[in-house]
Amino acid sequence: MPALPIDEAGQYVAAAYVVFLLLILIYVAIMGSKIARIQQEVRELLDLTEEPESGAGGAAQPARSSEAGGRARTSEGGAGSPAEVIARGAEAPPTP
Repeated sequence: MPALPIDEAGQYVAAAYVVFLLLILIYVAIMGSKIARIQQEVRELLDLTEEPESGAGGAAQPARSSEAGGRARTSEGGAGSPAEVIARGAEAPPTP
């Protein structure tokens, strides 16, 4: 003989499903708010990186490089390849 008759156990099973569904909805709401906050922070960081530098001589900002490997061209303010740096007699910039 089962602990609960089948007709009474159905109510508890339905209640367990409702509780489980509520937990899933709460989890999705928390994750949604977290993702929205992270997206806002990323937008703010992108805005900060796109602001022109204030300095003498105007708002010269190097353009983003579209070359493979993400290296900036020397005409855009980048240091160039190590061979070019040595040829110019300058020190290579420190790597991050």
